[in-house]
Amino acid sequence: MGWLTFGTRGSPLALAQTRMAAAALAVAHGRGEGAIRFDVVKTVGDMVQDRPLAEIGGKALWTKELDAALRNRRIDAAVHSLKDVETFIPDGIVIAAILPRADPRDRMVGAPGLTALPEGARFGTSSPRRAAQALSRRPDLQIVSFRGNVETRIRKVAAGEAEATLLAAAGLDRLGHDGVGVAQSFDDFLPAPSQAAVAITAREADADTRSALAAIDCAPTRACVMAERALLAALGAGCHSCVAAHATLSGGDVTTVAELLLADGSERVRDEIRSSTADAREAAADLARRLLAGASPALRATFGAG
Repeated sequence: MGWLTFGTRGSPLALAQTRMAAAALAVAHGRGEGAIRFDVVKTVGDMVQDRPLAEIGGKALWTKELDAALRNRRIDAAVHSLKDVETFIPDGIVIAAILPRADPRDRMVGAPGLTALPEGARFGTSSPRRAAQALSRRPDLQIVSFRGNVETRIRKVAAGEAEATLLAAAGLDRLGHDGVGVAQSFDDFLPAPSQAAVAITAREADADTRSALAAIDCAPTRACVMAERALLAALGAGCHSCVAAHATLSGGDVTTVAELLLADGSERVRDEIRSSTADAREAAADLARRLLAGASPALRATFGAG
């Protein structure tokens, strides 16, 4: 009989992250290897592979079924890539722990960078952010829709379906592909908010599970990613919004860098803000308002707060 049950999606990356979270929790509490049971939950995002998620509902497609499993007590906690968790979490569910963030950068597979791609090259991605960032630097590129897990997207490039694609460095590393792809600069590809952070959600009323998970919560990572999520909330960002953000902690201060883009890459607005850790979320919301104020009406219209 397991101590706790972790819900997870069934993709190789989701399972790797769940094993990582379970191992950290077991060590923190001196538990054995089998103390945490896994329950694989299939989500709509896993089942629909032929269309970009923005066309069929966005982030909730990765989380809705896991949230339901939490609410009906099928699982005690759920492990997520935090960038896939909705900005506004359903009532009764909380982010109980966030593991230390890994490399937040994107890595390009198929080419060392944008300048190496030939004129009119096909760039594979289903991420509105990545597509907009690529087009802002290289408007000649052809965007090709890429869905599927990490291995599938690597194979698609190898098979010639596109000249290049972007994958999160953290996901590649967690799957043992640490030598795959070339890390891209934040100047070209500022990451998605919360990229490379793994979160564990639990029922708000489940004090025992929340207390257990608190032992593996990384305070510096939480300070940064919660600032990034506060920016998303203030923007009113939706599944079609093109937004990137990354916060760093240094000397007790959080610096948040963010940018907004039109989907075709024709407009890119970028700014940053620094504040104390205690004020980081409020500062990030101020940054969101500043970005919207500096954006065109067309760009502001892609955000709910615009």
